[in-house]
Formats: sequence, structure tokens, C-alpha cells
Amino acid sequence: MRIVSLLPSATEILFALGFDREIVGVSHECDFPSQARTKTAVIRSRIPHDSSPAEIDRLVSEYVHRGESLYAVDADALEALAPDLIITQDLCHVCAASPDDLATALTRFERRPEVLCLNPQDLGDVWRDILWVGEETCRGPQAETLLKQIGARLAALERQLQPEADRPRVAFLEWLQPFYVSGHWVPEMIHRAGGEDVFGRARTPSFRIALEDVIEAAPEILLIAPCGYTAERARNEYRSMTFPEAWSAMPAVRNGRVYALEANSYFSRSGPRVVTGIEALAKLFHPAIEVPGEAEAVLLPVTADTRAARAG
Repeated sequence: MRIVSLLPSATEILFALGFDREIVGVSHECDFPSQARTKTAVIRSRIPHDSSPAEIDRLVSEYVHRGESLYAVDADALEALAPDLIITQDLCHVCAASPDDLATALTRFERRPEVLCLNPQDLGDVWRDILWVGEETCRGPQAETLLKQIGARLAALERQLQPEADRPRVAFLEWLQPFYVSGHWVPEMIHRAGGEDVFGRARTPSFRIALEDVIEAAPEILLIAPCGYTAERARNEYRSMTFPEAWSAMPAVRNGRVYALEANSYFSRSGPRVVTGIEALAKLFHPAIEVPGEAEAVLLPVTADTRAARAG
């Protein structure tokens, strides 16, 4: 089987199921594991790489308003790869290529490949898609094993979470200029980790909010995770911004509870590493919990914790 994955999360699932040689093409954003970067990229973004966050937001809005795709399919490269299966998505036309982006390219194929379209809305759909990809690639047993491993990690986490423990109020920002809050599976991740998302709703797309909305919500923990950013880039952008005095008075900022996250790796991609993101959040919300070392390294503090200094 020759497989082209146009979705980074699907690429991660495929590698987790033991595929390597079978993956012949990927999108320009497929970067994990490292072997993914050796595959032929058949998708490119129409958004200039050096665009500012505000410019990206403006361009995305313009493309969406005109009904145009943010992505260009390299039809020649795709045809040359002669895939048997193409995996794409129909969830977020901003984050990855959609079936519409393939339509013209596929008209050139004498033998049309099978197209698997993923559309995860919540954690249950994320786990279902792992099984679905396994079934479509004849790796059902491997997919079931992977899902059992994820289930065991979640069960270990749940055993440590005390039902009566306080749930910190959390604001999860997946874009900063302007502010957007997370949706789909991320609010559920926060809940599974023992927190309370003050904005996001499971199975609902992310949406724009005003700076005043964040201040009024008074979150105890503020998570900075722009889609497509590393934790370092997220931290740097946040630190470069200017906020009113009321922002500094929020509990999260006042107590040094602002963190940048590796969004692509553990939160915005609906792949196997979402479980690591849940573990990382649980460790942040309830420090006594034990989690794997990878999860402890996910969070990058943005501001110093000043509580000890004030107490002294």
C-alpha cells in the first residue's frame, strides 16, 4: 500500500502503527516523527511564511470569506506518487488541507485512490480515528494495542485525581493577535486533567474573544498555545505584547501561572500524543500527580511565580 497523508495527526498515527516505507507523501506541516520530514511534500500553504500573527489572521479571514483554500496541492507530485490511499480531513480548513483541495488534482488520476476523510470533534473521535486508520490500512490489531496503551495512561491519571480536589479555572488561548480560545477536544482535555475551561466548549470550534473577556473571566491559569507554534515562539510572542494594568491583576498573571505550550505536538493535533498533553495539564493543575517525563517537559513558564515572594 502506498499512502499519502495530508494531515499531520494522521501521519503520526500511521507511524505509530508501524508504517514508514508505505508513507510516500505528506503535507508541508507533517514533522513528527523526524522520518516524516524525509517524505515528499505534496501540499504548500498560500500564507507567506514570514507573516505576522495579525497578518495571518487577516489573510485567513480573506481566504475564508472568498471561499478559497489556504493550501495548494502539487498535483504533479501527487500523481507521480501513485497513492492507493490518501488521508485528509474536513474539520478545520485553516489547519490542514480538506477534500475540496484534492478535487482538481484527483481528476487527473486514471485510477483514483481511496480517500479517507477524518473529522474529529472530541476525544472520543480522536481515539476512533486511530482505529479507523488501522482498519483502512489493515493494521487493526496494532491500532487496538495503541489505544489500549493510551487507555492505560488515562486510567493511571484518573486513579491519582481526587474527585473532591479543586479544579483551577483555566483559559486556553490558541491565538493571540487577536485572541481565540480553544474548542473541540481541548476543553475535554482540560476537564480530564482536573481543570475547568472558562471559555471553550467540547465539540465546538474555537472562537474569537476580546482581551476584556479574559480579564473579566479571571482565570487562575493562563495557557498560551497558538496553533502552529513551538512553546518558545508562543512565549516570545506573549512577552512582546502590551497589556493594560488590569491584565496584570488577573490571578493567573499575578501569581505567575502563565504557561506556553507546544501546541502542535500535544494539543492542536488530534493524534496519539494528545494523551501526553492531558498528562502535562494534570501535572500543572495538581503538582502531586506523577506523570511520564515527556509530559513534565511540555509546559514552558512565561512569568515567574510571585506567590512565595509576596508571602515572605
